[in-house]
Amino acid sequence: MKQLNFVIDNATGLHARPAKVFVKTAKQFKSDIRVLHGSKKVNAKSLIAVLGLGVEHGGTIQVELDGVDEELAAEALQTAVATGLGEGEHKPEPATTNLVAAKPAPGKPAAPTPVAVDKLPKNGLRGVAAAPGLAIGPVFQLRQTAVTLTQEFAGVAAEQDRLETALACGQEQLFALRQKVAAQAPEEAAIFDVHRELLTDDGLLEAVQQKIEARQNAGQAWQATIEEQAAQLSALDDPLLAARAADIRDVGNRILKLLAGDDSSDVQWPDHPVVVIAHDLTPSDTATLDPQKVLGFATAVGGPTAHSAIIARALSLPAVVSVGEGLLDVADGTAVILNGSNGMIQVNPDEAAQNEAKSQLAAAKKQQQVASEQAAEPAITLDNHRMEIAANIGGVADAQKANQSGAEGVGLLRTEFLFLDRATPPSEDEQFAVYRQIAEAMEGKPVIIRTLDIGGDKPLPYVKVPPEDNPFLGERGLRLCLNRPELMQEQLRAILRAASYGSLRIMFPMVADMSEWHAAKTMVDEIRAELNAPEVPVGIMIEIPAAALMADLFAKEVDFFSIGTNDLTQYTLAMDRMHPTLAGKSDGLHPAVLRLIDATVRGAHASGKWVGVCGELGADPQATPILLGLGVDELSVSVPSIALVKAKIRSLNRAEAQKLAAKALACATARQVRDLVGD
Repeated sequence: MKQLNFVIDNATGLHARPAKVFVKTAKQFKSDIRVLHGSKKVNAKSLIAVLGLGVEHGGTIQVELDGVDEELAAEALQTAVATGLGEGEHKPEPATTNLVAAKPAPGKPAAPTPVAVDKLPKNGLRGVAAAPGLAIGPVFQLRQTAVTLTQEFAGVAAEQDRLETALACGQEQLFALRQKVAAQAPEEAAIFDVHRELLTDDGLLEAVQQKIEARQNAGQAWQATIEEQAAQLSALDDPLLAARAADIRDVGNRILKLLAGDDSSDVQWPDHPVVVIAHDLTPSDTATLDPQKVLGFATAVGGPTAHSAIIARALSLPAVVSVGEGLLDVADGTAVILNGSNGMIQVNPDEAAQNEAKSQLAAAKKQQQVASEQAAEPAITLDNHRMEIAANIGGVADAQKANQSGAEGVGLLRTEFLFLDRATPPSEDEQFAVYRQIAEAMEGKPVIIRTLDIGGDKPLPYVKVPPEDNPFLGERGLRLCLNRPELMQEQLRAILRAASYGSLRIMFPMVADMSEWHAAKTMVDEIRAELNAPEVPVGIMIEIPAAALMADLFAKEVDFFSIGTNDLTQYTLAMDRMHPTLAGKSDGLHPAVLRLIDATVRGAHASGKWVGVCGELGADPQATPILLGLGVDELSVSVPSIALVKAKIRSLNRAEAQKLAAKALACATARQVRDLVGD
């Protein structure tokens, strides 16, 4: 028997996604694995049980392993926890005050940043801002109907069969729902992977089985068990983990309807767009809202960290939560103005208020419409300087959208999607097929493929990394791959094989010194010669301050630079960008970061090389004139941001931007820079 002790450093503790990674890792092994936290001891292979521990950021857990493969299991769990349980790369998006919400960059959308409390309007209701944007229209209350269960018990075997049939059907429904959400919000679709995992939860199914054996029918047993598990999570002190009770009830209600033969899921919607109000909305409810029918929604309960709120932000659906039960007193058809940016709802607004809101909404929509109509046109400043606008993507579907949305190329293809959530690495042929599809989808436009960037925040069960006190300063990115050459060689072979199907480029992440670059470039050259593949440009990401300070030396050898402002900011300011209290201070417009960007651009241009920015800063409207003025050649942003970033560039004068950038470099704080730029 082995025992391990861990500190959970995830910013929000063991909530749904890191808990899923932990449980999925444990399930790979035959050994009995138990987790202890406080006075609780649970099965490590039960997602609900692990969530129910209520482990917060900084919390400690003890893991007991007993079985034939306990050593392997211990090593895998150590790796999973040390590398962040699947979290860390995507910094939460800051809230936007735009009345029409732009979709966030890929990655988990963050809850809106708290804002100053505005004066409550006449006939106003105050809630919590959950998804920014403005909605004006009549109310329609979405009411949940209770499921009617039969009292008949058909025998243990028959009830087990009914349950297994319902679970299989539920899996199919959730997969279809995941695919639907993935078409608009790939990152948020992973929520339904968690839901599917819940349907295989050992603890949940064992509890249901026990009730069936005690002569409860499948529906009764399922309903009682779901409510027990949800109540356990609801009682936790951590609001984020307590909010996961909604996920369990959502999954539970889906299976309950299947067991009851209830197909009354069709809502009789009005024949005009509405603002939906409800006691609460499940993630499934939110994901199936039709944007042609729903302008926005408000709920009496819930929080901005609930999965329904996360999905709303991803789908650009204005939302207000936790308004209180008084919300449900608003009659169907009542006119409201819902402001998802400040959390307020004005009921029966007068004509002046409606006209003002409509004017603001129309102006914002017009701005987006014009930008979208011109998305295919180049981004040329008022003084005739062109800046390339590319896309950050994470798959074939993203590439297709990028090409249709005006992207002039792919500035960052994150390849981790091929390697995550699987027990073995993807084969060379599997990778080749995907890279080829992406190259062809972009129709000859340049595609920069970042080689595997794991370690620190993205665990892989088949890549063993010894526990590190600070994985963000350990084996990560290129360092890790150079130490596992077979992994990197297979990826490079796949990329170079696909190079003849488009305009591919290779980019190495987390490069700190010339020796790493030389080792990686040598590997490329050897494989290219072996395959007789076409030459491809090879560059590096500038994420480590050391690389930025040595950009003039790197520029003599590399073909291009791409600045990853997320990590560059983190390493420059010594602030964990996922830290619950420091994340708001981790600002890429800090003058220290801007000086490193300036040094990179000057070093690159001195050798005739170009520089892109592929971090979140690229889509920040306040950063755009600064980056233009510093001489950045390309901005790579999320697909939904392409049109607006291009529109912003067209409104700027490069000469003026250069003067602004010079002033920004002389500032002392990020706040001073933002004040300098203004709105």
